[in-house]
Amino acid sequence: MLMIRFQTKLKKFEKQGEKSGWTYVEISKEHADSLNPGVRVSYRVKGSIDAVALLGQSILPMGHGGFILPVNATLRKSLRKKPGDIVTLELELDPVPYAVDGELLDALSTEAAAWQHFHSLPGSHRNYFSKWIQSAKTNETRQNRIARTVNAMLQKKGFAEMMREGREDLKTD
Repeated sequence: MLMIRFQTKLKKFEKQGEKSGWTYVEISKEHADSLNPGVRVSYRVKGSIDAVALLGQSILPMGHGGFILPVNATLRKSLRKKPGDIVTLELELDPVPYAVDGELLDALSTEAAAWQHFHSLPGSHRNYFSKWIQSAKTNETRQNRIARTVNAMLQKKGFAEMMREGREDLKTD
């Protein structure tokens, strides 16, 4: 399997819809075509950023053949980097498909409407929910996130809507 290596800057979206505030690195059309020729939809990569391992990370299409790789807070802390800093990426295609969290699927299966709405979402959107749940540091947080997700599905909400609603709830507390 082909591995690509390049340096780039960490960037941050200001206003970019559901991606507002995200830190990311750009992956050019040329690099993306080296990894997975002709593919213009999200796919998974593995490798490293500055020797910090990446496994099963999704890269997201941004138009014109280019992609981004989101760099979450946990990864930024491991890197000890901030937007504007240069990082070295080593990436290759990760052929292992992402599996949605089993506990989430169990919880959704108890509510037919929630199950149906969840499965009507694009795969990448289902993965947002699952990865958010899996990133919880405590079991209590994990269970709360599963409950929030089931509730969001019953209300036919997407991930960004649910997260915005959560921020608004915090403002009123």
